[in-house]
Amino acid sequence: MAITRSFNNMLNEHLDYQLLAEETIRRNYILSHITMDHNWRGGTIPVPFRGQRASSHAVGAYTATSDVSENKFVRGVIDTQKFVSGTMKFHHRDLVEHGSAAKGQNSGMVSEQSFLKNLPDTLEDFVDDNKDVLSTALLNGSHFASLTADATAADGLMVVDHPERFQVDQKVVVDDGNSTPITGYVARAAGINMDTNTIKLVTARGGSTAFDFSNSGDEMTLAQGAKCYIDGAQTAGAHFTSIRQQILSLANGGDANLFGQVKANYPYLQAVNIDGSSGGSAPVTASNVLERIFDAWVTVHKKGRNSRASEAIMGYTLLGHVMKRLENTSGPYKHVKTEVNAFGWTEITVIGVKGQLKIVGVQEMDDDAVIFLDWKSMKLHTNGLVRTVKDPEGKMYFTIRNTTGHEYLVDIETFGELAVFRPSSFGILHDIAV
Repeated sequence: MAITRSFNNMLNEHLDYQLLAEETIRRNYILSHITMDHNWRGGTIPVPFRGQRASSHAVGAYTATSDVSENKFVRGVIDTQKFVSGTMKFHHRDLVEHGSAAKGQNSGMVSEQSFLKNLPDTLEDFVDDNKDVLSTALLNGSHFASLTADATAADGLMVVDHPERFQVDQKVVVDDGNSTPITGYVARAAGINMDTNTIKLVTARGGSTAFDFSNSGDEMTLAQGAKCYIDGAQTAGAHFTSIRQQILSLANGGDANLFGQVKANYPYLQAVNIDGSSGGSAPVTASNVLERIFDAWVTVHKKGRNSRASEAIMGYTLLGHVMKRLENTSGPYKHVKTEVNAFGWTEITVIGVKGQLKIVGVQEMDDDAVIFLDWKSMKLHTNGLVRTVKDPEGKMYFTIRNTTGHEYLVDIETFGELAVFRPSSFGILHDIAV
């Protein structure tokens, strides 16, 4: 006979804070490697940057006292905790219809048998989705997909670079540089075409009316950088500040300032940016991708002076070309080992004439860049990272009474901010089109 117990007690057992935090970290490549400071309980956090080194040297005499250049530090500030929420919904009827509750015993109580049948898959999917949202934001920016063709028709269709990041019924905000953000929902009928990378948006969840991109002000174009966001992420400064935003220069699509300090004023705030486009200084092609990555890595160490960048992180498309290159022609490169993680990343250690480099393919990373990471030069500030939201009575869920029955809503939030406090130790090979 199934045991019936309160919904909240079972949530506490199977959806506790520690479980969520551990699973979120374990499944996220950045979070599983980065140093975390768990002491941020609100307020501002100072982020000290080195502005300049002492640089006074002279031959045959001492530098005049009035002409000495000193060490200088500048103070950046993180003043806002960013947070991303996720919500799960459980229907009361689904949770009581099995086991002893269904036989009239303890009527109205949640059946443990039913709960355990529903929760594992729901929780597994939720943690994976939460991981994807956070990892995409930390690596790439506030958007989760970009349009690859103009969306200007009345059919609700848009072609994107990452159709795998969409779900049926998902709420999507689309915005570009000169339009008002529009909101649509992924259609239930032919909403996602994985072969053509096409997403169909409708005006209401579960509806059939296609969104009209032809309306004045609703056109989304490549020229204006049309992108897709989760709800609220399109607002400037609302999402976690990504690594790309922090290490790309303003001219290459990054932020002009880093936590209140102008990047252009201080070399230490400037990561090494290398143009990998067809017309750039290091054009990347399918056949030379490995050579360009090693060349860029050497440039990062050269210009970054004491850079400790030890890994090159990229999307799976670029990783595939690297693997083909290693398989088809070893040349000066020696493939040492490959490690595949169950949660979506692959690590390949390669030795070349310029040293040993770990090449990492991450599922959530966009395919137009390679980031050279120095783990010791960035930190995630938080106070626990993940927490469940409780009502005033301490319950981990909120009840909604509808005419069709009761619903339980469980809210989870992830909060903090990522800080690259020594950008000059990082590098990025950007604008790759392979």
